[in-house]
Amino acid sequence: MALRKRAPQHLPLVLATAAVTVLAAQTAHAEAGDYSFWQTLVNLVSPPAADNKVQPRDRQGAYPLLSNPTAGFDDGFSPGAYGTWQTVQLAPGTGAVCGNGSPYKFFVNRVANTRNTIIYMEGGGACWDYASCTGQTGIRGARNPNGIPDDYMSLLNPGSSLVSPFVTRVSPFDAVKTQQWNMVYVPYCTGDIYSGDKVAVYDDPTGQNAPLIWHHNGLRNVRAVTAWLKDNLPRPTQMLSTGCSAGGVGSLTNYVGLRNDIAPDKGFLIDDSGPVYSAPLDADPQQYPSQPLNLKIRDAWGLDAPDGPLWYLSSLLPQLDRNDLGSLYPALSGKFAQDRLGHTHFWQDLNFSSYSYERFYPEIENAPDQATKEQLIHAKWSVDTGRLRFTLDGLDNFGGYFPQYRAVNESHCTTIVDFKNGDIQAQDLELKNFIDSVLDGQGKVLDASENDDTADRNKPFNLLYWLVDQLI
Repeated sequence: MALRKRAPQHLPLVLATAAVTVLAAQTAHAEAGDYSFWQTLVNLVSPPAADNKVQPRDRQGAYPLLSNPTAGFDDGFSPGAYGTWQTVQLAPGTGAVCGNGSPYKFFVNRVANTRNTIIYMEGGGACWDYASCTGQTGIRGARNPNGIPDDYMSLLNPGSSLVSPFVTRVSPFDAVKTQQWNMVYVPYCTGDIYSGDKVAVYDDPTGQNAPLIWHHNGLRNVRAVTAWLKDNLPRPTQMLSTGCSAGGVGSLTNYVGLRNDIAPDKGFLIDDSGPVYSAPLDADPQQYPSQPLNLKIRDAWGLDAPDGPLWYLSSLLPQLDRNDLGSLYPALSGKFAQDRLGHTHFWQDLNFSSYSYERFYPEIENAPDQATKEQLIHAKWSVDTGRLRFTLDGLDNFGGYFPQYRAVNESHCTTIVDFKNGDIQAQDLELKNFIDSVLDGQGKVLDASENDDTADRNKPFNLLYWLVDQLI
């Protein structure tokens, strides 16, 4: 017997919250995909049903869309619980699982006034051995190695619930149209930038603990989330895929699958600080500094397996060169010529860059002091970033925005906390100009880059950023 969807436990509060959302939406400029005032009122008592459900043909192939059971399984979602983060459970049969084998779940914050949807992929680290996948202290490794709690989006966990103005309903810092949209928060717990498909066994190098069985299951998790969205929410008119760091990479590598299956009328991508650098398999690491990292993750995460993640991507993107992961940018640009796509990160990023080089270059790992280490890291990051900037500058619908430095989170992730201080002063540009160019612009998506970090480093002390750094 099928379990019925739960009604909201605090219905009056939910309706009141939703009504405020309706009134706020009506005062804003109407967007493609917004419902009329009267239809929104109807939606409050009769939530719109899914109109793009998974079909039998979608359940075929290497990475099928596998739905939650229609009987005997309660996913926890209440269609009429507007304006609140709901925890959505995915059944094991969907193929979804966290790295440690625990159930995978994600979070939905629905509104009554629009079909439009933002899919936000959470940032974090990456892992490919025992230390990094278990989250040992001092090792840059995987986020959420122990799985995802149900109350993950509580205000008591601001690193998720308030991570970015993109997914904060009322931000004290910045306004962006996605704050009025349906929000989907995809948490990160597999250490493979949402792109892997391999069960790995990592031995404890000390021999003191049992081997770690780790599920690099990111791609299948995103496919399961996609199936759920098709089965439970209306097809969006506008869809933004975004995230920072590992989530930025995930928004990029999963864009073609999301775009094809969610099937919005308008598609947008903003990859924040998750670059996939050009690094051909046989390249010289001195010219292509990310080549050692790419070789490592291809093996650790099963990217090159027969019918694996890269084969799946190349089946959807004819221009993708599996020998060079950096070809993903022109491949997506060509495939979705009418979409507006963007990438942004800081030249002085010391977080993603450390993941990329520190453990792969002995002269960096064994540098005599921190200043020397940072100098060597920045030099390689500059080579990779320069090549990516050049690639994006040649793509009309895929823009690149590269500020220098921000005094928070090691200059990592331009869109977390707020959209401030990601400016390019010489061109009188703010990060919001780039975001608006992607989401609302016409013609070529904005390309911009900053040459010097002096002005950024001379900005006054920012108490908010300092507090954020203490919490990270």
